Amino acid sequence: MRAPLLLYPVLLLLLLVTSSYSWKKEEFRNCDQTPFCKRARSRKPGSCNLRVADVSISDGDLIAKLVPKEENPESEQPNKPLVLTLSVYQDGVMRVKIDEDQNLNPPKKRFEVPEVIEEDFLNTKLWLTRVKEQQIDGDSSFSSVFYLSDGYEGVLRHDRFEVFARESGSGKRVLSINSNGLFDFEQLREKKEGDDWEEKFRSHTDTRPYGPQSISFDVSFYGADFVYGIPEHATSFALKPTKGPNVEEYSEPYRLFNLDVFEYLHESPFGLYGSIPFMISHGKARGSSGFFWLNAAEMQIDVLGSGWNSNESSKIMLPSDKHRIDTLWMSESGVVDTFFFIGPGPKDVVRQYTSVTGRPSMPQLFATAYHQCRWNYRDEEDVYNVDSKFDEHDIPYDVLWLDIEHTDGKKYFTWDRVLFPNPEEMQKKLAAKGRHMVTIVDPHIKRDESYHIHKEASEKGYYVKDATGKDYDGWCWPGSSSYTDLLNPEIRSWWSDKFSLDSYVGSTKYLYIWNDMNEPSVFNGPEVTMPRDALHHGGVEHRELHNSYGYYFHMATSDGLLKRGDGKDRPFVLARAFFAGSQRYGAIWTGDNTAEWEHLRVSVPMVLTLSISGIVFSGADVGGFFGNPDTELLVRWYQVGAYYPFFRGHAHHDTKRREPWLFGERNTQLMREAIHVRYMYLPYFYTLFREANSSGTPVARPLWMEFPGDEKSFSNDEAFMVGNGLLVQGVYTEKAKHVSVYLPGEESWYDLRSASAYKGGQTHKYEVSEDSIPSFQRAGTIIPRKDRLRRSSTQMENDPFTLVIALNSSKAAEGELYIDDGKSYEFKQGAFIHRRFTFSNGKLISSNAAPSTAGSYTFSSECTVERIILLGLSPGAKTAVIEPGNKKVEIELGPLFIQGNRGSVPTIRKPNVRITDDWSIQIL
Repeated sequence: MRAPLLLYPVLLLLLLVTSSYSWKKEEFRNCDQTPFCKRARSRKPGSCNLRVADVSISDGDLIAKLVPKEENPESEQPNKPLVLTLSVYQDGVMRVKIDEDQNLNPPKKRFEVPEVIEEDFLNTKLWLTRVKEQQIDGDSSFSSVFYLSDGYEGVLRHDRFEVFARESGSGKRVLSINSNGLFDFEQLREKKEGDDWEEKFRSHTDTRPYGPQSISFDVSFYGADFVYGIPEHATSFALKPTKGPNVEEYSEPYRLFNLDVFEYLHESPFGLYGSIPFMISHGKARGSSGFFWLNAAEMQIDVLGSGWNSNESSKIMLPSDKHRIDTLWMSESGVVDTFFFIGPGPKDVVRQYTSVTGRPSMPQLFATAYHQCRWNYRDEEDVYNVDSKFDEHDIPYDVLWLDIEHTDGKKYFTWDRVLFPNPEEMQKKLAAKGRHMVTIVDPHIKRDESYHIHKEASEKGYYVKDATGKDYDGWCWPGSSSYTDLLNPEIRSWWSDKFSLDSYVGSTKYLYIWNDMNEPSVFNGPEVTMPRDALHHGGVEHRELHNSYGYYFHMATSDGLLKRGDGKDRPFVLARAFFAGSQRYGAIWTGDNTAEWEHLRVSVPMVLTLSISGIVFSGADVGGFFGNPDTELLVRWYQVGAYYPFFRGHAHHDTKRREPWLFGERNTQLMREAIHVRYMYLPYFYTLFREANSSGTPVARPLWMEFPGDEKSFSNDEAFMVGNGLLVQGVYTEKAKHVSVYLPGEESWYDLRSASAYKGGQTHKYEVSEDSIPSFQRAGTIIPRKDRLRRSSTQMENDPFTLVIALNSSKAAEGELYIDDGKSYEFKQGAFIHRRFTFSNGKLISSNAAPSTAGSYTFSSECTVERIILLGLSPGAKTAVIEPGNKKVEIELGPLFIQGNRGSVPTIRKPNVRITDDWSIQIL
């Protein structure tokens, strides 16, 4: 009699999981089914009824009240003033906050997202001491004008509320809020008898105890040709208009709401696993600017097409600007906490944005190499077999991953001791080859009284509560599950302690972590996530923090690995859900993609969008998670994936095995060569990760980030830059014979396979073969490589370097190399090598690029340079002289790549100069 009762939850879970395996549009809300979005979209330009009053300076901030121009006694909304706080920070950042007046005792305090803004940023505030009162744009009333940055000033308009940044000399606008008069702030109010605030979607009811509390406003970008950002969506890099006369009537806004979406559609504005409310504009007329709204509630964003407000133009008079792009930002709750970034260049904007939300973390070297994953490697024998096959087929890899089936009944921090009886020994055997292991730890905790994590969390009251105050109980992989409330710092600290070697039995220092399902995913929840009226620490509703839940989980996990290593070793944590600031805690991947050519194609704009939004360590599942890729698709995906910042092969358990040696020797060779390319360029990638860690500049870059004045690059998202020196163009169609490749700029580009030079500023019809995709080195750059192939990146540590010098039309080039111990934080105290290479007037010079204030620690290396390749060298050069030592060496013709012996280029073999030293080589 008991068997059916025991089987019922399992059958229910299987039904829920099976129903989630394919995209079901009806399971997710659209704008018309989302009341706050529908209300905001229906508002007309000029509908904002607010003016600015009581302007003052307090604690270095400009403080003002937003009050109605006219009282509306019939409005359901309170006519209470709002409080505006305007702050200015170094490097051209302006912050605008708007909230309810706490002195008027609103029903509750609105949620402000904690622990996203960097403390160091707050210390850069420029204290305003005075503002100028000026008449602008023909107003009869005055506006407050204040210093923003050299050449820029901020303006707060009084008669009709508006904030904008402009050039102080010309008066040209850069960014603005409420220029179209769409600002609306639904203030909290006490529930009265007869008020029906509940919202229903499918079988779920949201009690909405505080009623409507949404915020919406327009943001305008001036001098812009395109806008980008606001991940995560599987769509084009340049954001398309979602509303306007030339847009489909029922087009959806871009949604930001973290959701577990199986087999997501490409070319869709639907929100996926993560959300970053950051948008960057770019145009030839002005350059770049950026806008960020720190808000973790559901958000919908319209990109308004040209002529969207043509019927309302008489109500609002904006300065003429044919390159203005208007956008509409809508959120279910929270406060207005926005940041203006004035650029003017794209790298300036990402530097400014990451000064607020944090620079990307510096990864360990092994994490930048190739990762091999599958749901699931069955047991220790399977692990050892996969590991040995990589060696047998001469394919390097650094990390082997274990999915949920390695646990004891989906209880995280445990092992299935039948399948994995000796996990410590297994990890140590991999480590003997310089390799590491990653296991999965998801946020859902199995409700099982024998499970120590659940028992402790339950007893301590550490779970998220439902609307009635009981521990929230949802369904995920283990069945009945609860979710720790990681908004609470105490609970985050408790969670991080679970990663200690004593607590996580079977783990070693070679084990790192994968956070999946952290949106959070709830199979039987509304839209496959947690109900919006669930309760967190401090009475915060889940609706208010939803998009940051995965962020706090990622943070706590990363802190756990940091604690495990006594603060000495850099953590590696991969997460699926993300928010602004996630770049501080590890890597992100683009989720459960599909083995289709279009998913390979869309992976590039998805990675680029993450990259410019601070998430510089990202990639897509190579081969596609769902489905079985045909062999050509798999090979092409490896060839593109080798240039993703995060490079991992992964597959669903229902797919056929797809390790690189299972497709015949020729295809094994092609995938081996693609992976070899990644290992060869690891010194370059690692140098770029240090640049990102220092300035926020991404590893993978859109073409316009390096060529901001090249209009043909603005909407190109089939090609991307790796750093400033490599351009990669994927092959996205089956049986392709030719690919159109646009090479920006005025200088030449050198084919990485043939060393042939191609002119910049042109589109080339490039003949492709199965063994590579179009990839080029930019003239004027010097790129470091390591050409000797090993089993793992760790085993390459002492190998010599190759320098590839690509000369421009002036016969000059420059580049950098960064090296440290690859694992610790000693680089922060100066334990690193940073070299700058310059070539001009026939001489290559190596000099120290480290600042004199780097720190007291040191790092040394015995590595030398074994080859110097000179692309574009004038014919006739036969010898060179190395100084110091006056050593003469021959210039020979050699292969561009040792592996494959392709090309024949001028090469200096075995100069044997130390990478740490100052030296020069003069071409004779």
